[in-house]
Amino acid sequence: MSHPHTTEAVSYPEPLGHPETRGIELIDSSQRRGRARDLFPVWAAPNVSVLNFTVGASMILLGLELWQAFLVIIAGSLPWIFTGIIAISGPAAGTSGSVITRAIYGIRGNRVIVAFFGWFISAVFLALNWLASSFMGAELVAQLGYADPVAGPVLVTIVVAAITVLVAVFGHGLILRSYPYVAVVLLGIFLLVTAFILPHVNWNYAAAEPLEGAALWSAVSIGFAILASTPLSYSNSPDMARYLPESTKPSRIIAATALGGALPCALFTTVGALLATGIDSAAMDPGIESALLALLPAWLGPVFVIGVIINTISLNGMTTYTASMAFQSIGVPIRRIPSAVVVGAIGTGLTIYLVMSTSLLEAVNLMLQLLVLVSGPTMAIFATDVIRRRNRYDGSELFNEKPGSPFWYSGGWHIPGLLAVVLGAGVASLFLTNGWWTGPIAGAMGGIDLSVPVSMLVTAAVYVALTGIAAKAHGTRVLEGVRA
Repeated sequence: MSHPHTTEAVSYPEPLGHPETRGIELIDSSQRRGRARDLFPVWAAPNVSVLNFTVGASMILLGLELWQAFLVIIAGSLPWIFTGIIAISGPAAGTSGSVITRAIYGIRGNRVIVAFFGWFISAVFLALNWLASSFMGAELVAQLGYADPVAGPVLVTIVVAAITVLVAVFGHGLILRSYPYVAVVLLGIFLLVTAFILPHVNWNYAAAEPLEGAALWSAVSIGFAILASTPLSYSNSPDMARYLPESTKPSRIIAATALGGALPCALFTTVGALLATGIDSAAMDPGIESALLALLPAWLGPVFVIGVIINTISLNGMTTYTASMAFQSIGVPIRRIPSAVVVGAIGTGLTIYLVMSTSLLEAVNLMLQLLVLVSGPTMAIFATDVIRRRNRYDGSELFNEKPGSPFWYSGGWHIPGLLAVVLGAGVASLFLTNGWWTGPIAGAMGGIDLSVPVSMLVTAAVYVALTGIAAKAHGTRVLEGVRA
């Protein structure tokens, strides 16, 4: 039957003092507001992150020279263009990305993909970012006299998670209004921290045993996979852009989204690489957060920890907000606000588990690489579909769930989309290298990790080929559900 949310009217922007009641409902053109450039701080605030320091340090721990690490960081920033490309589908369709992907997977197939792939990505990133603030917040709590190594991080996690859910509950209006100020505050704090890091940098750093041949390319490819996993995971970018007028220039949306995320990521990942040259690797065993705090003056340490917590709230607030709409899109009969609470509870549970079982550095590297098997194919197919359709999506048809509707396909399943994602992930696993799994092809190549390019190229190629075959079989090349 037709989706009930399409007829509900909610004014925009909602008063800042009230929660956003809109979920995945179609946004009428009369309710569209804003400019593309408003998206820049929305993406900058979540990405002025301590995880950038952690990932940057990982580049050096992999054995790379500084100049090699810098090149990998630049290359790892390029996938942000895909985050920008899929963002333009939000204003075109006027709804959430988790609804737009019905055009790719079919009405029923989309529920499976969003429930598994979307929730996995959201849960992992909620946990990773809460984990960072938990470890560092525990350091601050310990300075205040509460030094329990388990209860401290758990307590910080619960408090930060509660505030995060509140941000998600108040939603798009709060995010759009507050994130520009958050971005400025975080940029100031992180630049101040950088100023105290730079005197400790070993500008003449050279790896003890310079990498060559397969070992070098293995380190480069693993570093790229870790870096690329962040922009490739942001399949929620249409959600943040969907309130923009449909007439907004796509190029401006792409630029604001991609640059908003890429610039702070690249800058502070570079700082993380520089930081690792001045710290003994053994000092980072407990976690880079402890080594970093040891370099800062007593007054700046608490300020930095507060900045980390604010960043975590901004990033996970956005993630929880969009994940709550994903819950609705799979057909769960729940409103967006209680859905946000459920998402927050799941992420909190996973974070507490990680707090008691691993270090931040281990968790970040392992999960980001595994995430590529999910985020690479789903991002590639989304971007491919936007390009293939020339960003023409009929929002009202996306909510038509009746058999025979444009996105019903074969019994509610779009085989080309589903098969492309599964094949992309499966083939990519053969090229993946990390501490938990080394694919047979990656092993045969000396540990070179090509999971990111392989996952994206295979997925896009299979999708284009199969949709072309399906179109010829039906004697037409007209795309389903495209607005004339």
